[in-house]
Amino acid sequence: MKVTEAYWKLVKVFRTPTEIMEIFKGLIYTKDNVQPLIDGSTKKPVSIEVLKRKNVLLFISSLDISDDDISILRPIHDTIKKEDQYKIIWIPIVDEWTEDSKKKFEILRSKMPWYVVQYYSPIAGIRFVKEKWNFTGKPSVVVLNPQGKVECENAFHMIRVWGIKAFPFTSAREETLSTSREWIGSIGAGIHPNIENWIKDQKYIFFYGGKDKEWIQQFTKRATAIANDPVIKEAKISIELHCIGKGSKGEDDLGILGRFWTGIESLFISKTQRKTDTDAVALEIQKLLSYKNESGWVVLSKGSTVALSGHGTTMLKVLEDFDKWKEVVREKGFESTFKEYHNKVLHTAHICCRIDIPKASGKIPENMKCPDCPRIMETYISFKCCHIDGAANGLH
Repeated sequence: MKVTEAYWKLVKVFRTPTEIMEIFKGLIYTKDNVQPLIDGSTKKPVSIEVLKRKNVLLFISSLDISDDDISILRPIHDTIKKEDQYKIIWIPIVDEWTEDSKKKFEILRSKMPWYVVQYYSPIAGIRFVKEKWNFTGKPSVVVLNPQGKVECENAFHMIRVWGIKAFPFTSAREETLSTSREWIGSIGAGIHPNIENWIKDQKYIFFYGGKDKEWIQQFTKRATAIANDPVIKEAKISIELHCIGKGSKGEDDLGILGRFWTGIESLFISKTQRKTDTDAVALEIQKLLSYKNESGWVVLSKGSTVALSGHGTTMLKVLEDFDKWKEVVREKGFESTFKEYHNKVLHTAHICCRIDIPKASGKIPENMKCPDCPRIMETYISFKCCHIDGAANGLH
């Protein structure tokens, strides 16, 4: 009953919010049970008065969060604390507290320099958080202004991709960023030390990867040959290559690969959260996401601006046919010529497009336009298990 009461109270309060502290109290605490927050930087309790007249980023998650999830917010915290107009608060969502969950909470809390809600009961607004803010277990960041008005229902994906460039973390800022064609720079810059310099120098960059090692070898060989071709050199075109999933010494690095695709998924979710028509940027991101489990895929960028992305089969074919189009480069330039030839190849290829969206992402679009043709994509449901705890543990 209390949960239902709190839910409707919050629905009413959020219609005409007036003060952040009142909103926060209604969200977390039952009537007379207001408890202090924990200041992560000092590990000491502080009054919720610290939120008064502040913009607040509610970091909402279960206890199943990674160090990577926490590290995404750390540079944000370090920057915004200087102005003291923004506060981050971690709100752990736990349906039932046990001794084990309390221990886990303490470990996670110790890693966070921002404020933490230490409240060993389900929060008062748990239903509101799940139903109105689409919380499904994955970390989210709800941004509230000093009056308690929601400025962004989930800024976590925007922050993951853009970092402090996402400031002030509002839906309006997300709208602006989501139309930028420079997204590969934000995702790629942290992957390899050379990429930032390539972007700065406005070089062409082939970002590529895939499940098929032979395809990767073929693409690397062909792209390297083109980068060193006399026609390209004479035209003063500089081309660099980076295989996603390789470390700085060329070794396999699944961590980098995972971060790359998590970034692409965050971009996708950030785009689908916006209630705008699908634009060219969204289609490019959708297209790339559809290649995640393919034998090969490629993104060609000029600096941090994406020129195009493509399936490994068609992109490799363009490189294999370089002799057929290289003379046109002198006249039309590399990017334009590459795109034109790729479009020709596309007309002869027939590759199905498939996009997997984790259910825990929050809002799932009702339908989706195919990034390769004008049709609406068919919807399927699939189930997946990666045996994280070991296959044997699942057998009883």
